[in-house]
Amino acid sequence: SKWRVVLPGRGTQWEHWKRPATFYAGNKIQTTKYTWFTFLPRNLFEQFHRLGNLYFFFLVVLDGLPRVEIFHKEVTVLPLLVVLLASMTKDAIEEYRKYQYDKTINSSKTKVYNK
Repeated sequence: SKWRVVLPGRGTQWEHWKRPATFYAGNKIQTTKYTWFTFLPRNLFEQFHRLGNLYFFFLVVLDGLPRVEIFHKEVTVLPLLVVLLASMTKDAIEEYRKYQYDKTINSSKTKVYNK
């Protein structure tokens, strides 16, 4: 039975705002799914859930075995690296655009109507 106190502006009751605000999440919008620290591991995890990337990774692993080596290792790794770098670049640009949009929305002015 906790009540959420929402106060417009910094009125005379501002000192009472900090206590209830610790129990509730803010109204900040966040549509990004990565942070700067989690981009590389999470993106690689998602990239290797695609069948084509797993196929190229499987070829790289097979080519690493001395008895199965068909091509030079650099030639086998090249298609996988090109596809991964292209996908990661596209995802990074999309994430940055989402971050900029979230930042714009979260810093925009709003109107508060009182009854």
